[in-house]
Amino acid sequence: MYRFLLTPRWWGINLFVALAIPFCVFMGMWQLGRFEDRVQSHEQAEKQPDPSTRAAKPLDELLPVDKVTSGRPAVATGTYADQFLVPGRELDDRRGFYVLNMLRTDSGKALPVVRGWLPGSASGARVPAAPEGEVTVTGDLQASENSRSKGVDARGGLPGGQVGVISAATLVNLVPYDVYDAWVTLPEAEAGGTGGAMKPVPAAAPEGSGLDLKAFQNLGYTGEWFVFAGFVLFMWFRLVRREAEAVRDIALGLVPEDPAAVPSSQEAQEAPEAQETQEAQDDPAAPGAPGAPEAARKAPAAP
Repeated sequence: MYRFLLTPRWWGINLFVALAIPFCVFMGMWQLGRFEDRVQSHEQAEKQPDPSTRAAKPLDELLPVDKVTSGRPAVATGTYADQFLVPGRELDDRRGFYVLNMLRTDSGKALPVVRGWLPGSASGARVPAAPEGEVTVTGDLQASENSRSKGVDARGGLPGGQVGVISAATLVNLVPYDVYDAWVTLPEAEAGGTGGAMKPVPAAAPEGSGLDLKAFQNLGYTGEWFVFAGFVLFMWFRLVRREAEAVRDIALGLVPEDPAAVPSSQEAQEAPEAQETQEAQDDPAAPGAPGAPEAARKAPAAP
Protein backbone atom coordinates (compact mmCIF):
# COMPACT_ATOMS: atom_id res chain seq x y z
CA MET A 1 0.00 0.00 0.00
CA TYR A 2 2.87 2.36 0.75
CA ARG A 3 4.86 1.68 -2.38
CA PHE A 4 3.94 5.17 -3.59
CA LEU A 5 6.55 6.50 -1.14
CA LEU A 6 9.21 5.27 -3.58
CA THR A 7 7.89 7.26 -6.53
CA PRO A 8 9.90 10.27 -7.78
CA ARG A 9 7.24 12.70 -6.53
CA TRP A 10 7.41 11.32 -3.01
CA TRP A 11 11.20 11.16 -3.09
CA GLY A 12 11.16 14.96 -3.39
CA ILE A 13 8.64 15.33 -0.54
CA ASN A 14 10.56 12.96 1.72
CA LEU A 15 13.84 14.75 1.02
CA PHE A 16 12.29 18.11 1.90
CA VAL A 17 10.92 16.75 5.19
CA ALA A 18 14.22 15.06 6.04
CA LEU A 19 16.05 18.38 5.63
CA ALA A 20 13.41 20.75 7.05
CA ILE A 21 12.88 19.04 10.42
CA PRO A 22 16.59 18.92 11.46
CA PHE A 23 17.02 22.51 10.29
CA CYS A 24 14.07 23.71 12.41
CA VAL A 25 15.35 21.79 15.43
CA PHE A 26 18.85 23.23 14.98
CA MET A 27 17.56 26.80 14.74
CA GLY A 28 15.35 26.26 17.79
CA MET A 29 18.29 24.96 19.84
CA TRP A 30 20.42 27.90 18.67
CA GLN A 31 17.82 30.42 19.78
CA LEU A 32 17.46 28.59 23.09
CA GLY A 33 21.24 28.78 23.56
CA ARG A 34 21.13 32.54 22.97
CA PHE A 35 18.48 32.90 25.65
CA GLU A 36 20.44 30.75 28.12
CA ASP A 37 23.58 32.83 27.48
CA ARG A 38 21.67 36.00 28.35
CA VAL A 39 20.29 34.42 31.51
CA GLN A 40 23.78 33.31 32.52
CA SER A 41 25.23 36.77 31.83
CA HIS A 42 22.46 38.33 33.91
CA GLU A 43 23.13 35.97 36.82
CA GLN A 44 26.87 36.68 36.70
CA ALA A 45 26.23 40.42 36.63
CA GLU A 46 23.96 40.09 39.68
CA LYS A 47 26.65 38.25 41.62
CA GLN A 48 29.41 40.72 40.81
CA PRO A 49 29.77 43.93 42.83
CA ASP A 50 28.59 47.22 41.37
CA PRO A 51 31.29 48.29 38.86
CA SER A 52 31.09 51.87 40.09
CA THR A 53 32.19 50.77 43.58
CA ARG A 54 35.44 49.25 42.34
CA ALA A 55 38.73 51.08 42.37
CA ALA A 56 39.35 53.56 39.58
CA LYS A 57 41.99 52.71 37.00
CA PRO A 58 43.66 54.65 34.18
CA LEU A 59 41.57 54.78 31.03
CA ASP A 60 44.03 52.89 28.82
CA GLU A 61 44.01 49.90 31.21
CA LEU A 62 40.25 49.43 30.82
CA LEU A 63 40.06 49.58 27.04
CA PRO A 64 38.51 48.13 24.97
CA VAL A 65 35.18 48.32 26.78
CA ASP A 66 33.47 44.97 27.38
CA LYS A 67 30.94 43.54 29.81
CA VAL A 68 33.57 43.39 32.57
CA THR A 69 34.99 46.90 32.25
CA SER A 70 31.72 48.64 31.38
CA GLY A 71 30.71 50.83 34.32
CA ARG A 72 34.17 50.72 35.91
CA PRO A 73 35.55 54.10 37.10
CA ALA A 74 38.19 55.35 34.65
CA VAL A 75 40.67 58.15 35.28
CA ALA A 76 41.86 60.51 32.55
CA THR A 77 43.73 63.80 32.57
CA GLY A 78 43.54 66.51 29.92
CA THR A 79 41.98 69.77 28.85
CA TYR A 80 38.36 70.31 27.83
CA ALA A 81 37.91 71.30 24.19
CA ASP A 82 34.81 71.11 21.96
CA GLN A 83 31.38 70.93 23.54
CA PHE A 84 28.25 69.24 22.17
CA LEU A 85 24.68 68.81 23.34
CA VAL A 86 22.95 65.44 23.03
CA PRO A 87 19.17 66.05 22.74
CA GLY A 88 16.29 63.69 23.44
CA ARG A 89 17.68 62.03 26.57
CA GLU A 90 15.46 61.14 29.53
CA LEU A 91 16.33 61.15 33.22
CA ASP A 92 13.87 60.54 36.05
CA ASP A 93 11.03 60.40 33.50
CA ARG A 94 11.85 63.88 32.27
CA ARG A 95 13.06 64.80 28.80
CA GLY A 96 16.22 66.82 28.39
CA PHE A 97 19.73 66.64 26.96
CA TYR A 98 23.30 65.64 27.87
CA VAL A 99 26.18 68.09 28.05
CA LEU A 100 29.13 66.43 26.33
CA ASN A 101 32.68 67.80 26.33
CA MET A 102 35.76 66.42 24.59
CA LEU A 103 38.68 65.94 26.98
CA ARG A 104 41.94 66.13 25.04
CA THR A 105 44.56 63.95 26.73
CA ASP A 106 48.35 63.94 26.46
CA SER A 107 48.13 61.10 23.93
CA GLY A 108 46.47 63.46 21.43
CA LYS A 109 43.19 61.55 21.50
CA ALA A 110 40.05 62.97 23.07
CA LEU A 111 37.73 61.27 25.54
CA PRO A 112 34.00 62.17 25.35
CA VAL A 113 32.85 63.17 28.84
CA VAL A 114 29.18 63.56 29.73
CA ARG A 115 29.33 66.26 32.40
CA GLY A 116 25.63 66.03 33.23
CA TRP A 117 21.99 66.33 32.17
CA LEU A 118 19.72 69.34 31.88
CA PRO A 119 15.93 69.39 31.32
CA GLY A 120 14.22 71.03 28.40
CA SER A 121 15.25 71.58 24.79
CA ALA A 122 18.87 71.66 23.67
CA SER A 123 18.21 74.42 21.14
CA GLY A 124 19.28 77.77 22.61
CA ALA A 125 19.99 76.28 26.04
CA ARG A 126 22.47 77.96 28.36
CA VAL A 127 25.00 75.43 29.65
CA PRO A 128 27.43 75.84 32.56
CA ALA A 129 30.96 76.39 31.30
CA ALA A 130 33.46 73.57 31.50
CA PRO A 131 36.46 73.93 33.88
CA GLU A 132 39.46 75.60 32.30
CA GLY A 133 43.01 74.33 32.30
CA GLU A 134 44.19 70.78 32.95
CA VAL A 135 41.73 68.63 34.86
CA THR A 136 41.60 65.05 36.03
CA VAL A 137 38.23 63.39 35.67
CA THR A 138 36.97 60.12 37.11
CA GLY A 139 33.91 58.79 35.37
CA ASP A 140 32.06 55.54 34.78
CA LEU A 141 33.27 53.97 31.55
CA GLN A 142 30.73 53.32 28.79
CA ALA A 143 30.95 51.69 25.35
CA SER A 144 30.23 53.77 22.24
CA GLU A 145 26.55 53.96 21.42
CA ASN A 146 24.94 52.55 18.29
CA SER A 147 21.56 52.70 16.58
CA ARG A 148 20.14 50.14 19.07
CA SER A 149 21.15 52.11 22.16
CA LYS A 150 18.38 53.71 24.18
CA GLY A 151 17.66 57.33 23.41
CA VAL A 152 19.93 57.75 20.38
CA ASP A 153 18.89 59.83 17.39
CA ALA A 154 20.56 58.35 14.30
CA ARG A 155 18.46 60.28 11.78
CA GLY A 156 20.92 63.15 11.53
CA GLY A 157 20.03 66.67 10.49
CA LEU A 158 20.59 68.10 13.98
CA PRO A 159 21.57 71.76 14.43
CA GLY A 160 25.20 72.68 14.78
CA GLY A 161 26.70 71.85 18.16
CA GLN A 162 24.37 68.88 18.67
CA VAL A 163 24.98 65.18 18.19
CA GLY A 164 22.55 62.27 18.36
CA VAL A 165 24.93 59.37 19.05
CA ILE A 166 27.84 59.30 21.48
CA SER A 167 30.33 57.28 19.49
CA ALA A 168 33.80 57.70 18.05
CA ALA A 169 32.48 57.06 14.54
CA THR A 170 30.19 60.10 14.83
CA LEU A 171 32.41 62.49 16.78
CA VAL A 172 35.53 61.92 14.69
CA ASN A 173 33.73 63.66 11.80
CA LEU A 174 33.06 66.74 13.95
CA VAL A 175 36.45 67.36 15.55
CA PRO A 176 39.98 67.62 14.05
CA TYR A 177 41.53 65.00 16.37
CA ASP A 178 41.20 61.31 17.17
CA VAL A 179 38.55 60.12 19.59
CA TYR A 180 38.57 57.19 22.02
CA ASP A 181 36.10 54.43 21.21
CA ALA A 182 34.45 54.93 24.62
CA TRP A 183 33.03 57.67 26.83
CA VAL A 184 32.61 58.37 30.52
CA THR A 185 29.83 59.89 32.58
CA LEU A 186 30.64 61.86 35.72
CA PRO A 187 28.95 60.33 38.79
CA GLU A 188 28.96 63.64 40.70
CA ALA A 189 28.69 67.34 39.99
CA GLU A 190 31.94 68.96 38.99
CA ALA A 191 34.15 70.47 41.64
CA GLY A 192 33.97 74.24 41.89
CA GLY A 193 30.24 74.44 41.18
CA THR A 194 30.52 75.04 37.42
CA GLY A 195 28.34 72.01 36.81
CA GLY A 196 26.25 72.19 39.90
CA ALA A 197 23.03 72.85 37.99
CA MET A 198 23.41 69.64 36.01
CA LYS A 199 22.34 66.20 37.21
CA PRO A 200 24.80 63.31 36.95
CA VAL A 201 23.92 60.69 34.33
CA PRO A 202 24.00 57.13 35.76
CA ALA A 203 25.97 54.53 33.87
CA ALA A 204 23.92 52.12 31.77
CA ALA A 205 24.28 48.34 31.95
CA PRO A 206 26.32 46.83 29.12
CA GLU A 207 24.34 45.72 26.10
CA GLY A 208 23.20 42.10 26.21
CA SER A 209 23.86 41.66 29.95
CA GLY A 210 20.26 41.79 31.18
CA LEU A 211 16.97 40.01 30.64
CA ASP A 212 15.58 42.58 28.27
CA LEU A 213 12.90 42.21 25.60
CA LYS A 214 15.44 40.86 23.14
CA ALA A 215 16.23 37.96 25.47
CA PHE A 216 12.59 36.90 25.59
CA GLN A 217 12.38 37.30 21.82
CA ASN A 218 15.01 34.56 21.58
CA LEU A 219 12.81 32.37 23.76
CA GLY A 220 9.81 33.09 21.54
CA TYR A 221 11.78 32.24 18.39
CA THR A 222 12.75 28.95 20.03
CA GLY A 223 9.09 27.96 20.33
CA GLU A 224 8.36 29.06 16.77
CA TRP A 225 11.08 26.87 15.27
CA PHE A 226 9.87 23.80 17.17
CA VAL A 227 6.30 24.54 16.04
CA PHE A 228 7.54 24.69 12.42
CA ALA A 229 9.19 21.28 12.84
CA GLY A 230 5.98 19.78 14.22
CA PHE A 231 3.92 21.37 11.43
CA VAL A 232 6.17 19.87 8.72
CA LEU A 233 5.87 16.41 10.30
CA PHE A 234 2.08 16.77 10.65
CA MET A 235 1.63 17.78 7.00
CA TRP A 236 3.82 14.90 5.82
CA PHE A 237 1.77 12.40 7.86
CA ARG A 238 -1.46 13.89 6.52
CA LEU A 239 -0.32 13.64 2.90
CA VAL A 240 0.80 10.02 3.39
CA ARG A 241 -2.51 9.10 4.96
CA ARG A 242 -4.54 10.69 2.16
CA GLU A 243 -2.43 9.01 -0.51
CA ALA A 244 -2.77 5.63 1.23
CA GLU A 245 -6.55 6.01 1.39
CA ALA A 246 -6.66 6.80 -2.32
CA VAL A 247 -4.62 3.68 -3.11
CA ARG A 248 -6.90 1.53 -0.95
CA ASP A 249 -10.05 2.89 -2.61
CA ILE A 250 -8.64 2.09 -6.03
CA ALA A 251 -7.78 -1.44 -4.91
CA LEU A 252 -11.37 -1.95 -3.67
CA GLY A 253 -12.79 -0.60 -6.92
CA LEU A 254 -14.42 2.36 -5.25
CA VAL A 255 -12.50 4.78 -7.44
CA PRO A 256 -11.41 3.91 -11.00
CA GLU A 257 -7.73 4.13 -11.77
CA ASP A 258 -8.46 6.39 -14.77
CA PRO A 259 -10.78 9.28 -13.80
CA ALA A 260 -11.43 9.96 -17.51
CA ALA A 261 -13.24 6.61 -17.75
CA VAL A 262 -16.06 7.84 -15.53
CA PRO A 263 -18.84 9.38 -17.72
CA SER A 264 -20.30 12.68 -16.67
CA SER A 265 -23.99 13.00 -15.70
CA GLN A 266 -24.89 14.68 -19.02
CA GLU A 267 -23.14 11.98 -21.00
CA ALA A 268 -24.99 9.35 -18.99
CA GLN A 269 -28.36 10.93 -19.89
CA GLU A 270 -27.56 11.29 -23.58
CA ALA A 271 -26.18 7.76 -23.96
CA PRO A 272 -29.62 5.89 -24.12
CA GLU A 273 -31.02 8.39 -26.64
CA ALA A 274 -27.96 8.04 -28.86
CA GLN A 275 -28.23 4.25 -28.66
CA GLU A 276 -31.90 4.26 -29.72
CA THR A 277 -31.13 6.55 -32.65
CA GLN A 278 -28.29 4.32 -33.78
CA GLU A 279 -30.49 1.20 -33.57
CA ALA A 280 -33.17 2.91 -35.63
CA GLN A 281 -30.67 3.81 -38.31
CA ASP A 282 -29.34 0.26 -38.43
CA ASP A 283 -32.87 -1.30 -38.85
CA PRO A 284 -34.01 -0.81 -42.49
CA ALA A 285 -37.57 -1.80 -41.61
CA ALA A 286 -37.99 0.84 -39.00
CA PRO A 287 -40.22 3.75 -40.00
CA GLY A 288 -38.19 6.77 -40.94
CA ALA A 289 -35.03 4.77 -41.50
CA PRO A 290 -33.06 5.62 -44.63
CA GLY A 291 -33.56 2.14 -46.16
CA ALA A 292 -37.23 1.68 -45.24
CA PRO A 293 -39.92 1.24 -48.05
CA GLU A 294 -41.74 4.36 -49.07
CA ALA A 295 -45.09 2.84 -48.11
CA ALA A 296 -43.84 2.14 -44.63
CA ARG A 297 -42.59 5.68 -44.31
CA LYS A 298 -45.92 7.11 -45.45
CA ALA A 299 -48.18 4.65 -43.60
CA PRO A 300 -50.35 6.37 -41.03
CA ALA A 301 -50.01 5.45 -37.45
CA ALA A 302 -52.50 2.93 -36.09
CA PRO A 303 -55.42 4.46 -34.15
